[in-house]
Amino acid sequence: QVHLVESGGGLVQAGDSLRLSCVASGRAYHVGWFRQAPDKEREFVAGITSTGSQPFYADSVKGRFTISRDTAKNTIFLQMDSLKPEDTAIYSCEDSKVTWKNNRQLYDYWGQGIQVTVSS
Repeated sequence: QVHLVESGGGLVQAGDSLRLSCVASGRAYHVGWFRQAPDKEREFVAGITSTGSQPFYADSVKGRFTISRDTAKNTIFLQMDSLKPEDTAIYSCEDSKVTWKNNRQLYDYWGQGIQVTVSS
């Protein structure tokens, strides 16, 4: 079993940056970041393999967000730059044995999520 804990969220202004962290306890495989805004469906943001390679991004964040991984510390980061109000959501990291892309049904474990709010 994998336990995931997110941190680093908060309230920022448009154009600012935030870095989210996801600490995994237990054996962690591929990890994806997802987000859910009020009254919207959960959406994939970015994913990375268990070895920290092959980052994959949603089109909406490509060029602004960077996912990385410190395998020694079992921590996955999401660097978010040039934030926009539409990035406001609860962000969560999720673990999968088979994918690091946007197939939500293939993720097995997830954290409780953390709020990111971007004001205009």
